[in-house]
Amino acid sequence: MKKLLFLSALSIFFSGFLYGQCETWTGKPNEDALTDAHTVYRGFIKEKNFAGAYENWKVVYDAAPAADGKRSFHYIDGVEIYLDKFKNATDDATKKEASAMMMKLYDQWAECYPKEEADMRSRQAYNMYYFLNTPYSETVEVIEKAMKLGGDKTSYSVIDPLAKITVFQFEKEQIDAAGARDRYNKLIALSEAGAANDKDYGQYYEQSKQAVISHFAPIERAIFDCEYFKNKYIAQYKADPDNKEVYKEVYKQLKRGGCDKSDPLIYEIYLKDSIATMANFNANNPGVVANKMYKSGDFNGALAKYQEAANAETNPSDKASYLFSMASINFRKLKKYSEARRLAREAAKLRPDWGKPYMLIGDMYASSSGSCGKTPFDKGLAAIAAIDKYRKAKSVDPSFADEASKKIGRYMAYRPDQEEAFMMKVKEGQTKTVPCWIGETVTVSFK
Repeated sequence: MKKLLFLSALSIFFSGFLYGQCETWTGKPNEDALTDAHTVYRGFIKEKNFAGAYENWKVVYDAAPAADGKRSFHYIDGVEIYLDKFKNATDDATKKEASAMMMKLYDQWAECYPKEEADMRSRQAYNMYYFLNTPYSETVEVIEKAMKLGGDKTSYSVIDPLAKITVFQFEKEQIDAAGARDRYNKLIALSEAGAANDKDYGQYYEQSKQAVISHFAPIERAIFDCEYFKNKYIAQYKADPDNKEVYKEVYKQLKRGGCDKSDPLIYEIYLKDSIATMANFNANNPGVVANKMYKSGDFNGALAKYQEAANAETNPSDKASYLFSMASINFRKLKKYSEARRLAREAAKLRPDWGKPYMLIGDMYASSSGSCGKTPFDKGLAAIAAIDKYRKAKSVDPSFADEASKKIGRYMAYRPDQEEAFMMKVKEGQTKTVPCWIGETVTVSFK
């Protein structure tokens, strides 16, 4: 019996409590005075004079918080009045008091006008995020309540705040990847539904969708799998599949998103990207391409690419290297001695302290000594020309001293014979022109 009496008393208490916060002016003795006060404060509200509205608003709110039971103005306007107090407050105590009163008004609003709660909670969350600096966990709770009540018709105003909060919470390890992904999916679904169905605010839902995608971009690779990136980028590729810039960017993003080439469409993009990348590399690295052609036996192709590399090169040392490579191919592979010597001389001019071009010319002369001229004396002059180049090489570049000395020692024995020279009336120290293609003037010395 005592228990029944307690429950009955509790029921009466809460009925009175709810009635008090949802009380209307209808039938009150001072109904006219209250409606007059309502009209006065509403005039201030329309002028955005919230401080001026407060006194009359307080009168009607205290007596009839639910107005006439058909309009929620006293809660709506009360929130605006206390938000204005919050914004203009200069101390934390006033801000805290204003914020608490706003939360109270929102709850009363929901209790007395439950059909408006979905939209009201969206407004509440918006103010909590942008103005009141409410802890994110509390703001998220209100947003989720608004989305649960509003479904596909939830206001777009909560989309951007929840997206930003989610990214922040994920980066601070306050929610996991699954939680962040779930919110993302819900926000995208809400944005798309609003964009498709809301004739008045559809564009704002679409803008919100793009904002969600943008906000999640920094964490997308941490929370999504390949399927997400395919949905995001494949349409872009299909719209312009032959655009090099498009398919290169799409493949890069898919690769970063964990996609592999097992998917036929991704493999197709991979092939295009690989071909384009190779073509771009080849275009910008003709020296590397030349080396590959040389190794494959395409000597003329290698020459063309080395020439391209040399033409584009501004560094003298690197240009000399390309010219030397061309000289070496002409001599060793194509037996074009004159052209080889011309290129070697150009390389030597660009790098005066480099002995390698002179070593190469010396090798050319040495290889021609057995066939240069009709007499042994003429062939001996070619050997002297080779020795001169080896000496030049080690004089400008000591790193070639050992190699040059060995070759000099080898070809000293191929110089002209003194007796033969005597018969030709040629003395040691005289200058003679080497016959055949060499054509250089040398100082005669005997073996």
